[in-house]
Amino acid sequence: MRYTVSLLMLVVFFSCKKENPYKVDVSNIDVSLTVKRFDKDFYEVAIKELPSLKKNYPRFFPANISDSVWIQKKQSKEELELHKEVQKVYDDFTMVEEDLALLFRHILYYFPEFQVPKVTTVINNLDYDYRVIYTPTDLIVSLDLFLGKEHSFYVDYPKYIKENNTREFIVVEVANQIINELIRPNNSSVFLDKMIYQGKKKFLLDLFLPHVSDKLKSGYSQDKLDWAVVNEEQIWRYFIEKELLYSTDTKLNQRFLDLAPFSKFYLLEDSKSPGQIGVWMGWQIVRSFMEKNDVPLQTLLTMDEQELFQKSKYKPKR
Repeated sequence: MRYTVSLLMLVVFFSCKKENPYKVDVSNIDVSLTVKRFDKDFYEVAIKELPSLKKNYPRFFPANISDSVWIQKKQSKEELELHKEVQKVYDDFTMVEEDLALLFRHILYYFPEFQVPKVTTVINNLDYDYRVIYTPTDLIVSLDLFLGKEHSFYVDYPKYIKENNTREFIVVEVANQIINELIRPNNSSVFLDKMIYQGKKKFLLDLFLPHVSDKLKSGYSQDKLDWAVVNEEQIWRYFIEKELLYSTDTKLNQRFLDLAPFSKFYLLEDSKSPGQIGVWMGWQIVRSFMEKNDVPLQTLLTMDEQELFQKSKYKPKR
């Protein structure tokens, strides 16, 4: 694999010249967004007002936990510091609300039956596994995980994790969680099928967030995304030469599909690659399919991955 700067410049130039084919007019779609700031209300109300707070947020106060626990939590030095830092970034939540409203308009454009969830913001003690929780009625966003990738709270986080601890990534992570509920599960053990299945999810990001960059949608840093773009042909050749496409080896998940600092080709250049490169390649295959086939979105989402691959006539960019 070669990392060629001149080729990268050409790729960037021509990609900038192309019009975004996924932009649609959603200006006439009404979205009524309800946002509750539990992250503010819990830490800023007086202790005597705790009963009222519990009535307003019944789900956050299990009946078997005494008020003394919540009072201790409100007075915790560490949690008050979290609250303070969150308010520095999100005292005004308007920009995020606008991002979410635009996302929901795009989802409704493609899925008119979609129910806009109630949004609640929380502080979750930096628990990365629960940055965003989505159900068909509720959306919970842990703002302490989106303070900016250079924030001191994340000093011990791996670089590939804290890359997306930013305000701009909130809407992407929300979209990711919603997409997980919209698309049918895939039970195939074939590596190519898994790639394309994940590629369908990424393509939904193209539709739901047409104004968002591939960098944010991929979750990669810019240098990692550049590497993927420049080396697309070499990645595809590697998969073919190593006979990986139709393999059912579950170790390929960890090497190319799971969240990781880099993908594992077992080559000297591995550290330059992004993790989940199989997801990125599946994304390019699905994009190729949609460029060449005029099919409804629901057809794409339910189509057999092998059929999709054949009809995509995918050829990696040189």
